[in-house]
Amino acid sequence: MLAVIFFTFVFGVIEVARLMFVYNTLQEVTRRAAAAAAHIYPKDTSAISALREDAVFRTSPGELVLAPPVSDQHIRLEYLAYDLTVIPETSWPSDAAQNRQICTGNPHAANCIRFVQAQVCEPGTADSCDPVTSRMLLPLVDLRVQLPKATTISPIGSLGYVAGTPPCGC
Repeated sequence: MLAVIFFTFVFGVIEVARLMFVYNTLQEVTRRAAAAAAHIYPKDTSAISALREDAVFRTSPGELVLAPPVSDQHIRLEYLAYDLTVIPETSWPSDAAQNRQICTGNPHAANCIRFVQAQVCEPGTADSCDPVTSRMLLPLVDLRVQLPKATTISPIGSLGYVAGTPPCGC
């Protein structure tokens, strides 16, 4: 009977330590995703997929180590205007050169991508960022905990712009 109490305590401490690790790691995941997204144009789907995988410390699709169910699919990238409002995908400039031209002409334009926001959210929610519910590694007691909404906002870098490239006439 004493062994049951002892191992319950030990496994509880292990799970709490793992959750603390996950909380801190989610902040690093969003930091990595936002920093990389600042240099990749959002319409480059293959580069965005690779960015998401890299953000969760992987080279292929899958879950973050020790943090199930968080995976590359849980990384949400949103592109923001000067006033930090989300720019809908339909309003994005056609390429990085055109974004640069728009932002140079009017830095406060509604379709001038100035910031990128990376969050860890449930993948099925399009309008809101619902927190991810963690799973325990040791299924003795199923204590599902909502993970924090990790968010990082980063100013855009090049967005993939190459100097001297004219805006696309698309």
